[in-house]
Amino acid sequence: MNVNLEYYRVFYHVCEGGSLTAAAQELCITQPAVSQAVRMLEKEAGAKLFLRTSKGVQLTREGELLYRYVKPGVEQLLEGARRLERMLDMDMGEVRIGASDMTLQFFLLPFLEEFHRRYPNIKVNVSNAPTPETVRSLEEGKIDFGVVTTPVACKDGMNQIPVKPIRNIFIAGNSFAHLKGQVLAYDALCGLPCIFLERNTSTRSFMDEFLASKGIEVKPEFELAISDMIVQFARRNMGIGCVMEGFAEEAIERGEVFELTFQEEMPLRHICIVTGDSNLISMAGRSLLDMITGTGEHDGRITGY
Repeated sequence: MNVNLEYYRVFYHVCEGGSLTAAAQELCITQPAVSQAVRMLEKEAGAKLFLRTSKGVQLTREGELLYRYVKPGVEQLLEGARRLERMLDMDMGEVRIGASDMTLQFFLLPFLEEFHRRYPNIKVNVSNAPTPETVRSLEEGKIDFGVVTTPVACKDGMNQIPVKPIRNIFIAGNSFAHLKGQVLAYDALCGLPCIFLERNTSTRSFMDEFLASKGIEVKPEFELAISDMIVQFARRNMGIGCVMEGFAEEAIERGEVFELTFQEEMPLRHICIVTGDSNLISMAGRSLLDMITGTGEHDGRITGY
């Protein structure tokens, strides 16, 4: 049996409304059009589906059987359409983002707060991971976009959008006070205990590449997973730490650590947004991306960027 799906939809509404007239009103079509659809369905099915009564129509036994199967199917389609409409109106949906501790704390949080205020029914899923892992998640289609720090190794087809400059600094606790005020060469680090992030982070890659460009290789005493712990280790005089300056700001203000001065500052890095195929970004993800990058109308509808 090869039946137009529209006939099933008409059949469903006749059953639900109890009459051809009610179905026509619900579907915004004429009663003759409803009658025609019912006749075509009965012809294809090879059975009478309705009996006319003074109050409307009544299902035959064959009609009752068909209705048991048509009802859940049509209602699933209608529910899908309602959910899609809610998604387009930003009343439901999900954003999947990849971000590091650094980008969350010093850039992304205010945007997430504002996005949640505007669209409280949108679920925000943040995968917290170093930059290389975030880029890999984007390549595999697990996230809508990533918020990472340079340097970023991206494949062809990916885009980087710089959104905020950041600065790396070296810090030390009071046991290293003899270094305060000195203008150091970077090779001085070779003779000092050092506390760095793990090698699978963009911060560590950036620092290693910068030092290598000067012919310097530093082997740290401690390699840690998060920048906050580097500040804690440095505060306890366990060595010279390298962090993004925001992580050490409060400890410097309290006098628990100080920033070392070098003959040359490391170049600035950037927090940036990385995106893949824009067609794969969810509706909600596109809206948040527009909010962060300052493009689009922020109304939940598709906009270019």
